[in-house]
Amino acid sequence: MATTPHTWQFAKSFRRTAFGWNSDKPITRLKEALAEIKQMARTEPELAAEGGILLLEKLEPALSQVDSSSGAMGSAVSRAIDILVPLIAKPKVSDQTRQRWLNRLWKTLEEADMGYLDRLADQWGELCASPDMASDWADKFLPGLKENWTAPREAYSFYKGCTPCLSCLYCARRYDELLALLELSRLNWWYDRRWGAKAWLAKGEPAKAIQYAEATDSDSWNAIPEFCETILLDTGYVEEAYSRYAMAAANGTTNLAIFRSIRKKYPAMDSERILRDLAASKPGQEGKWFAAAKDAGLYDLAIDLVQQSPTDPRTLIRAGEDFAQRQPEFALAASLAAISYIAQGHGYEMTGMDVLSAWQAAAEAGKTLGMTSEEIKSRLTAALPDKLRNRAIIESTLGVVLRV
Repeated sequence: MATTPHTWQFAKSFRRTAFGWNSDKPITRLKEALAEIKQMARTEPELAAEGGILLLEKLEPALSQVDSSSGAMGSAVSRAIDILVPLIAKPKVSDQTRQRWLNRLWKTLEEADMGYLDRLADQWGELCASPDMASDWADKFLPGLKENWTAPREAYSFYKGCTPCLSCLYCARRYDELLALLELSRLNWWYDRRWGAKAWLAKGEPAKAIQYAEATDSDSWNAIPEFCETILLDTGYVEEAYSRYAMAAANGTTNLAIFRSIRKKYPAMDSERILRDLAASKPGQEGKWFAAAKDAGLYDLAIDLVQQSPTDPRTLIRAGEDFAQRQPEFALAASLAAISYIAQGHGYEMTGMDVLSAWQAAAEAGKTLGMTSEEIKSRLTAALPDKLRNRAIIESTLGVVLRV
C-alpha cells in the first residue's frame, strides 16, 4: 500500500447523485477515471488497485439518477469492471491487505441494488488472487448458499453470495465439491451451472464439460453453444465444432457481423458454405444475408439469396450504384430486385426517388454490359410482379419507361 496520501482526480466527479438523467457525461467521466487508474498502474500497481476499489465503491451512489434504459451505462460499467478486476487482482500484497480490499468490495456489492456491479460477483474468485484466499471466501459463503438452495420453495430468496461462492470454489480448484454443490440447486440454469461445466473442463474432461453444458437449460440464447464450440475448437475438432455449434453460437448486431464472426473463427472454411448454412438456419430470411454475400465477393450467391426472400430495397439500390461498373450483371440484378420489392410493398417509407435511383443504377449497369435500352426495359418488365402493391410509385416514376 502506498505510504503517502494520494488524491484521485476522479473522486470529485463521482459524488453521490453527481450525475443527472443523461448517461453521456457519466460514461465520459468513467473513461477518464479508468485512464487515470491505468496510468497509475504502470508505476504503482498497489495504489492503482486502491483507486479501482475506490471507484467501484463510488459507482452506484453516483449513478443513482442516470437513465440506464438504453443499456449504454450498464455496458460501460461492465467494461470498467473487466478492466479493474485484473488491476486489483494483480498486485502482490499481504493477505491482510488483500482481505481488507475484499471486505471493502464485498460491503460495496452487498449494498448495491441497481445491478451495475453484478459482474463483480462473477469475478470474485479472481479478485481473491490465490487459491487459498478463494478457498477461505468460499467457506464464508457456503453455509448461506446451502441454506438457500435447500430451503423449502416458498422460503426461497435471492442470496448474493451464490455466484461469488461458485467462483471461489472454481478458483480454489475444489472442482468435485463445486459439482456436488450444484446438484443441490433446484434451478438447472446456465448462469450457475457454467461453473460446473468449467470445472469438468479444468479436470481435463472436455467431453463431460460439453455433456454437462448441453444438459443445462439455456437462459442465454448462445452461451452454451459458444462454450461447447470453444472446447471443440481448442481441442482441434474444427469440423465437429462447426457442424454442431457454429450457427447457434454465432453472434453479432447485424447479419454481416454474424457472418464475419463465424468466418473469423473458421478461417479455412469456405465462405459460400458458411453463408448457405446461415441462410438455411433461418428459412424465409435468406435475403437478409445479401450484404454478407456481397461483402464476401459471392455475387451470384447474393442474387440467389435475394430471389428467395425479400431484402431491404435501399441495400439493393446501394449495391446497384456501387457495382454498376465493377460487377454490372450483379448490379443490374440487384437494382431490378430493388424495384421489384418496392413494387411489392417492401421497405420503409419508399419513395419515387428510391425507384428512380434503382432504375438509374440498372440503366448504368446495363450500359456497361453493352445492352440496348429495350433490352434493359425488357429485364425490368420481367422483374416486376404481376400485382403492383405500390403501383402509384412505380407508374409515376417509371411510367414512361414501361409505357403505362
